[in-house]
Amino acid sequence: MAASIERLILQSDWHQSLRETDGRAWVTFKSSVHTSIHGELQTHGLSNEGLPYVVASEGFTVQDVTQRKIGLTYSGEPAICTRQFLAPVVAFSTIHTIGKNVYALDVTSGGLGVSSDSEGKLKVWETSTGEVRRNLEGHVFDIYTCRFFPSGIVMLTGGGDMQLKIWSVETGQCAATLKEHRSAILDTAIIDRGRNVLSCSRDGTAKLWDCGEQKCLYSFDECGGDLNSCALGIPENSISLGQSDYIPNEREILTDGKMLLLACENKTLQGYGLQSKSKIFELPCHDAVNCCCFLSSTTAVCGTQDGHLTVVDLRNIRVPLKEWRESRGPILSLLAHGQGFFASTGDGSCFHVNGQNETVLELTGSDCDPLYKVASDGTHIYTCCRDGQIRKYGLNIVGL
Repeated sequence: MAASIERLILQSDWHQSLRETDGRAWVTFKSSVHTSIHGELQTHGLSNEGLPYVVASEGFTVQDVTQRKIGLTYSGEPAICTRQFLAPVVAFSTIHTIGKNVYALDVTSGGLGVSSDSEGKLKVWETSTGEVRRNLEGHVFDIYTCRFFPSGIVMLTGGGDMQLKIWSVETGQCAATLKEHRSAILDTAIIDRGRNVLSCSRDGTAKLWDCGEQKCLYSFDECGGDLNSCALGIPENSISLGQSDYIPNEREILTDGKMLLLACENKTLQGYGLQSKSKIFELPCHDAVNCCCFLSSTTAVCGTQDGHLTVVDLRNIRVPLKEWRESRGPILSLLAHGQGFFASTGDGSCFHVNGQNETVLELTGSDCDPLYKVASDGTHIYTCCRDGQIRKYGLNIVGL
């Protein structure tokens, strides 16, 4: 029998409900192999600090509570499960139209965000207020990926029109358009400062581009189907990046010593030496791989359509460090953070897995609407959702 995966599920607007006199919110203990247990949280006045005094029923206990954070434990049969839940500092509801999917998101430490939606709108906004600074026009159809260059004043976007576009944040003008893909572009990666960039597409290719000359330098063509996501990392020196007869183009800048990960629709995670262009490994997974990211110079993680997470050691790819199935729907995005990572899913949950591969923190706010992307500016986490909202969370509250 598969190991049981336990989790606690809390009402999405608990922080608002429990502010009320005699406020109530529901909580559920869910196990992959046992019947779910349902309980209730109820406010009974205020503490000396002016915070709600909350009690729970049905084997649940409240460990601590603030305006934005609550700690809960279920200690009945069949297991003990503890979680911290963090509510958003703010939910930006005016950047995009409510009810329109916000597919892509990125933020900078300089106070800017960029996001795109199912109306084909691409917007630059202030992370402090949500005020829209620029509407960028030029793409046709949905925009699936938007990313800041390290400078924070240039952006890279791609989408259903098969085009990559490079934008000036300061002027809102498109500085370059890169064309060669034959189907929608789903993800990108930026090499060093951005003289070269990478893209992956539903056409089954990943491409290395020279931004200055606006041309493709190399195409990874033998990947076996749609490529849903890509990630770029610098592995430790002991990890082979492959050898080949390929002579790097003189326009390739700082591709040596880097590994390219590809999340593939054909149920594999693939790794390539970026300079050698050699396939280093192909790891079979449970289902279509939706996303991937590096966690360190020796580890990476990928998430699948059927909810599996796989943490791998790049020095021994065939023996995963941990592999488990979350009962949350598809894993839609991953973000390395601290000693672990955040994962966002198709059932509207976003959770942090720590360095011991244990889930200890859940972000609340979405009411079962998929969270397509999670991003960080170093002090806050941001999520974008099918309900059209972008939510901002303060990590200092939980010490991450």
